[in-house]
Amino acid sequence: MRTCLLATGLARRLGLSDAETADVYWTALLMHVGCTAFAHEQAALFGGDEIAVNAIGSKTDFGNPREAFSFMRELGRGMSPVQRARVLFVMLSQGDRIDREVATSTCEVAAATALRLGLPDSVQQALNQLFERWDGKGAPQKLSGDAIVLPARLAHLASQAMVFERMAGTDAAVEMARRRSGTALDPHLVDAFARYAEDLLREIHSGDPWRAVVEAEPEPQREIPESELDDVARAFADVVDLKSTYTLGHSTAVARLSEAAGHALGLPESETVSLRRAGYFHDLGRVGVPNGIWEKPTSLTTSEWEQVRLHPYHSERILSRSPVLAPLANLVGMHHERLDGSGYHRQATAGSIPVAARVLAAADVYQGLTQERAHRSALSSSAAADHLASEAGAGRLDAAVVDAVLSAAGHDRARPVRQGWPADLTDREVDVLRLLARGLSKREVGRRLFISPKTVGSHTEHIYQKLGVSSRAAAALFAVQHDLLPESVPESR
Repeated sequence: MRTCLLATGLARRLGLSDAETADVYWTALLMHVGCTAFAHEQAALFGGDEIAVNAIGSKTDFGNPREAFSFMRELGRGMSPVQRARVLFVMLSQGDRIDREVATSTCEVAAATALRLGLPDSVQQALNQLFERWDGKGAPQKLSGDAIVLPARLAHLASQAMVFERMAGTDAAVEMARRRSGTALDPHLVDAFARYAEDLLREIHSGDPWRAVVEAEPEPQREIPESELDDVARAFADVVDLKSTYTLGHSTAVARLSEAAGHALGLPESETVSLRRAGYFHDLGRVGVPNGIWEKPTSLTTSEWEQVRLHPYHSERILSRSPVLAPLANLVGMHHERLDGSGYHRQATAGSIPVAARVLAAADVYQGLTQERAHRSALSSSAAADHLASEAGAGRLDAAVVDAVLSAAGHDRARPVRQGWPADLTDREVDVLRLLARGLSKREVGRRLFISPKTVGSHTEHIYQKLGVSSRAAAALFAVQHDLLPESVPESR
């Protein structure tokens, strides 16, 4: 939010039009919306905590060898000698490839999300250039100078400036910008920032950034009708679920299951709508927990469980900040509560858990069980149904709600047959896409489908061409958005 305020304030100081300033505003506000795109790979490469990696990387100029070496040294703190050696080897042997893949994945997902949110082409273009550098040494397009659109250049400068300002104050932010002027950053914008930095940063810190960032939106302010709120909710649900290859499509499936179960229970239409939207939003807080915890194949430590137990709280607090979404906050925050008080984060008991929260909890359990997790295989739909019934029998889930969820899940009913695939994908290409989306290598995909890695590579090339993407994350997002993942694929974290 402070980055958005700084970039927007600087745009106004530069005399940009309202339309141009709006592009800067949305680019800076959404510049990290694709941050889940490469989380799975980052966690696997760098010890499990991609959030820490991004925090260190946010202050690093990777075009400067000294800073790049400092990044590797800081990243290795707290690791064993073997882990440090592995990270160093990865960075030295694969650093350029990793940088390119991070940039490609993050930018493509951010731009695709902006499209889904109805933002103009100019914002999508800017979000596709957030990893470019003034000197042409960025990624993924190696653009330089004015070939990088102005909103991207302003967001890039503002983001780096806010990191250093929060670490060491205004002078440190200005000094950093001048040091990177002409390399990572546009020298003309650096000069303007240095001229206005003191006033801009004082304004930013004079009030509540939550309020200030809403008030800073250029006219005409963007509004959506209530009927389109679901589109926004699902867009964010999909980027949250993209964080792990194990959770692709999870939130959308929970939303649909919760809504259908609400109808089966005869809940009022307003409650079923709330259930659907709560299903989309319930796992927002997952983004704040490192992937090394979500994707750990063995038992979690006490400390790791504490982080897991807080993710419903984070989801609740995020929604509570929006007047439109606040009515969903309490419902979302209770999606891991159990009737006997054994759930989290409140450890609420039956008397304080409303029916809607009971529905969301049961739908989340069922859907999670039918998806593969790092610590277990996916359960068949019948095995998941048996588990839900046992939870109801033990007094943890509501028996009537469980019956409604299982009915909504289609037990004892035939599934409709789908006709055709989007983007002219073939059946085999959909098979490949489903496995690629879940992070399998070409060799692993080939083994699953009994085809050669070379054939997988050919299918992958055709898939990317048809979808107009060039990263696994963007292809996975397309698969989720178009419901291409099987409903039953391979108690959930």
